[in-house]
Amino acid sequence: MRVLLAQPRGFCAGVVRAIDIVERSLEKFGAPVYVRHEIVHNRHVVETLKAKGAVFVEELSEIPDGAVTIFSAHGVAQSVVDEAAARGLPVLDATCPLVAKVHSQGKRYAARGRALVLIGHAGHPEVEGTLGQIDGPVHLVSSAEEVARLDLPDDLPLAYITQTTLSVDDTRGVIAALRARFPGIEGPDVSDICYATQNRQVAVRELCTVVELLLVVGSRNSSNSNRLREIGVEQGVPSHLIADGSELDPAWLAGVGTVGLTAGASAPEELVLDVLAALRRLGEVEVAAMTGIQENIEFRLPAELRTSSPATFVQPAE
Repeated sequence: MRVLLAQPRGFCAGVVRAIDIVERSLEKFGAPVYVRHEIVHNRHVVETLKAKGAVFVEELSEIPDGAVTIFSAHGVAQSVVDEAAARGLPVLDATCPLVAKVHSQGKRYAARGRALVLIGHAGHPEVEGTLGQIDGPVHLVSSAEEVARLDLPDDLPLAYITQTTLSVDDTRGVIAALRARFPGIEGPDVSDICYATQNRQVAVRELCTVVELLLVVGSRNSSNSNRLREIGVEQGVPSHLIADGSELDPAWLAGVGTVGLTAGASAPEELVLDVLAALRRLGEVEVAAMTGIQENIEFRLPAELRTSSPATFVQPAE
C-alpha cells in the first residue's frame, strides 16, 4: 500500500501558540491553571494538558479566585472578558491572532454604523465569541440560501466578516450572494481569511486527484477537520475522519492501493504517525509526502510568558 501525506497538514501557528501558552503557564506558575473551553478542538491535546495540570471549564464561575485563567484559541465574548476583569482573574489570552483580527474588523465596521453579517456556523465557539465581541446587530449566515432569507432592507449599510476556519472556497458563494443583494456591502479582502484553513484544503484537493481513499486525522468537533473530509467526498474519494489509529477500519482498505493522509489544524503529528502505525499493522506500507506550501508563520506569546521573571499580569480592560 502507498500512503501519501498532505502538505501542509496538522498544527497551524494559532494552535501552536495556544498550546504553548498552556504549557508555559504550567511551567511558570505551576498547576493548576484553568482554561475556559477546550484550548483547541482535539481530545488528545486536551487530555495531554490535563495530565500536566490544566483544568478545563466552560464557565468562569468554575475558576477559583486568583487562579491563572486562559482563554481558548477560539476567542471569547466581551462579557467573558468583563467578568474576568471584574473578578480580578489573572488572564492569558490564547485567542488566535487571526480570530482577534476578525473581532477588530467587526468592531470597526460597527463603529462606522454598519450592521454586520457573520459568515460562519451557528454554535461554533469562535462564532459565539465573535458574536459577543460586536456592539451592534450581527446576522449569522452559512449559505447563499440564508443570504436570500435575510430580513433586511437592500439599502441597509452592511459589512461582512467570516469565521476563520472557513476557506476562500467555503465563503466565495456566500460573499457573491451578499454582494449581489447588497451592492454597497463592505468586507475584508479574501487574503484575510485564515491561511492555514485555505492551505490545508488546497492540499487535500491535490491529494484527492491521486488517491483512492482519504483519511483525515482530527476530532469530531473540529470544524476544519470535518471540512477536509467533506472536500474528499466532494472530490469523489471515500473519506473518513478518525481521531487516531484505533479508529481505522480495515474494511475501508479493501482493494485500495493508494491512501491519502492529512490532519486538521488542531491535530498533532503524533496522531498521524499513530495512523501510519495502524496501517503498517495491516501490511507493508510505502510512505511519501506530497509537495506543497511550507508554512513558517509564528505568533508571539503574551508578554507575561516571554520572560523568565515572575509575571506581572495585565488585567483585561473593563
